[in-house]
Amino acid sequence: MTTSLDFSYESRPARVVFRPGAAVSATPAEVAGLGLHRVLVVCGSRGSEVARAVADALGDSCAGLHAEARMHVPVEVADRAVEVARTVGADGCVAVGGGSAIGLGKAIALRTGLPLVAGPSTYSGSEMTPVWGLTEDGAKRTGRDPVVQPRSVVYDPELTLGLPVPLSVTSGVNALAHAAEALYAPDASPLVSLMAEEGVRAMAGALPRVAADPGDLDARGRALYGAWLCGSCLGATTMGLHHKLCHVLGGTFGLPHAETHTVILPYALAYNASAAPEAMAALSRALGTEDVPRALRDLAGGLGAPRSLAELGLRQADLTLAATQATATAYPNPREVTVSGVLGLLTAAYEGWEPRSDAGQGSAD
Repeated sequence: MTTSLDFSYESRPARVVFRPGAAVSATPAEVAGLGLHRVLVVCGSRGSEVARAVADALGDSCAGLHAEARMHVPVEVADRAVEVARTVGADGCVAVGGGSAIGLGKAIALRTGLPLVAGPSTYSGSEMTPVWGLTEDGAKRTGRDPVVQPRSVVYDPELTLGLPVPLSVTSGVNALAHAAEALYAPDASPLVSLMAEEGVRAMAGALPRVAADPGDLDARGRALYGAWLCGSCLGATTMGLHHKLCHVLGGTFGLPHAETHTVILPYALAYNASAAPEAMAALSRALGTEDVPRALRDLAGGLGAPRSLAELGLRQADLTLAATQATATAYPNPREVTVSGVLGLLTAAYEGWEPRSDAGQGSAD
C-alpha cells in the first residue's frame, strides 16, 4: 500500500498550564517542578507590575527582578541580563511579558543554559518556539536552539487584560503570520497544518471580541489559545519571506515588531498566493473568505491597526535597502524571491495599497 503522505514532525517537551490567575497561582509550582530554587524574573518596563506580583508569589525562590527587556533584544541588553543572572546566582529564569521579555529570557538561556519558564502577556507565540533573536549593529540575527525553548509555559488570560486594544490586534496578527507561513513551509506536516488552521480561526474570531470589550476574559482566553497554536507552528516549521522581511524592517530600521507583521502579512500572502494554493485554501476556510490578503488587511485595519509602512515611520528611501537585505541570503519560500519582486511588495505595503494576488504587485518578473 502506498501513501502520498511524506513528512517529519518533531515534538519538543514542554508543559503548558492554561487558566485565569495561573501566573501567580501556578508559576511557583512550575518552578519547583523543575527543581529550581533561585530564579531571575525578567520583564519589560510596561509589564513590571505583573512581573512583581509573580516575583512576590515565588517568595524565596526569586533571586531578583530584572525589568530591562527591550524590543528586538539588543545585544547589550542581553549582555547585561546575563551578567545579572550570573551575579545573583540564578539557576533558572522566569520571563513575564510579551515577545521582548520572553526574547530576553531566551537570550539568557542561550548564553547560560538555564531553564526558562514563560508567562506570556501578549499573543506573539515566542514562548512555544526554540527561536531566538538578537539585534547588533543594526541587524537582527535569529537562530534555533532547543535550550531556549521554555520548559514550562503558563498561559493566564488575566495577564493580557492590560494589553491595549491596538496592541492586542497587532500582536494577534503577528501570531496569525506564524500560522500562515507554516502552512506553506517546506517542513510542514498534517499536524502543523491542523494547528495552523485552527489557530487562525480562533484568533480571527477572538480579536473583534477583544476590541469590542477589552475586559472580556473569555475572548482574551480564545486569543491566547490561538496564539498557543500559532506559536507552536512557528516552533515546528521554517518561516519564509514574511518573517524575513519583518526581521529586516525591525532589526535594521527599528520598526515596531507586531505592527510590522500586521502591515506586511497581507502583502506577503498576496505575493506567495499563486505558489501556495493549499495554504491559501486553508486560510480561506479559517477566515471564511475567498480573498485572504484583503480579509486580513480589513480585519486588522477595521480594528484600528496601521495599514502602511509609512505610518510606522519607514522612509521611502529605505525600501531598496530593505529589499536588498531581505534577499541577501537564501531561505525557503514557495515563490521565488527577487529584489525587484520584494521591492514591489514593500512599495505596496509602504503606500498601503490594496493587496492583490496577481502579477502586477510584488512581481518576481
